[in-house]
Amino acid sequence: MPTLGILGGSEIAKMLAQAAAKWHIKTVIFAPEADLPAQQVTPHYVVGDYHDETLVREFAAQCDVITLDNDTVDVETLRQLEALGKSVYPKPETIASVQDKLTQKRTLQAANLAVPRFLPVQMATDVMQAIEAFGFPVMLKARRGSHDGSGNMLIHRSADLPTALEKLQHHDLMAEEFISFVRELAVVVARGGNGDIRLYPVLEILQQDYTCHIVLCPAGIEETTALKALEMAQHAVESINGIGVFGVELFELENGDLLINEICPYPPNAGYLTIEGIITSQFENHIRAVMGLPLGDVDQIAPATAMVNMLAQRHSIPHADILKDVLAIGGAHIHWYGKPQAQPGRKMGHITVLGYTADGAEKVGRLALSKIQL
Repeated sequence: MPTLGILGGSEIAKMLAQAAAKWHIKTVIFAPEADLPAQQVTPHYVVGDYHDETLVREFAAQCDVITLDNDTVDVETLRQLEALGKSVYPKPETIASVQDKLTQKRTLQAANLAVPRFLPVQMATDVMQAIEAFGFPVMLKARRGSHDGSGNMLIHRSADLPTALEKLQHHDLMAEEFISFVRELAVVVARGGNGDIRLYPVLEILQQDYTCHIVLCPAGIEETTALKALEMAQHAVESINGIGVFGVELFELENGDLLINEICPYPPNAGYLTIEGIITSQFENHIRAVMGLPLGDVDQIAPATAMVNMLAQRHSIPHADILKDVLAIGGAHIHWYGKPQAQPGRKMGHITVLGYTADGAEKVGRLALSKIQL
């Protein structure tokens, strides 16, 4: 089997490396720092700046196929890796179409997909024009590197604007209408280089402080809504020629309409529950897609699955021994990422529970979470 290189060392890279190991696929990690979760599962590790040409060549020399676990890698680095004769998935053009949130929205809009109204902004007068167009509140967003609420500021009144602009002053910005939604949904999409697609069941996301906290599978929605979400997610990934696994986040509105919030161009956090909950996990299907292997089945193993993220409540250096009590909870699958430091809101692990109903599985997951002090 060819060797797979992964740009990034997060828990996503760790779980990709674990999936690759099932078929004795060697993985090489290239990360900006050491002591990240992926280093726990593979000895092949390059540490340093993605712009260091010597390190890029060292990494490329060890790999045949290259993928990533984040959307912050410079597209030029991806193109450099391609120029060195490596297969890079998702393709640099795909990352370029979604890495900048403004470009992403324009790309989706051009594909006739419904998205919240948006405007590029550079100064306070631009934001005021957006407020005139959308009304209060307005979401001010960093166009790059904003995830789980970081890089976003909700403006409720004109007096909030100076603080928001000061906080985001080092970012290119866009303004977006605030969406009052009934549910936040997500669809995991696996797409191979031959165009073959697998659509995972529609997921429902419950947030805590703008961070994904609980994921339910399947989402508690009408079948027609689920079919529409699947259709939109497939169209979105096809519109960017995505190869690999993608997360498509959507808002369900009170009138039943759906809007695409954003595309995640790597296996998303919401899809972590597929490890136990789906026949072929999103990580295994990502490996299959980028390595040119047939995609696997995405049927549910149990009628319902729930996942609860372990979100840190304070700054600390956590140890796995805090899991002793939660490991005693029957039916709870515990994943501990091994991140060296905790900080408020940081995902340190997750708990997956299979059951007959999503509500029942969620209750067991919440019980398990109560046994952990983060």
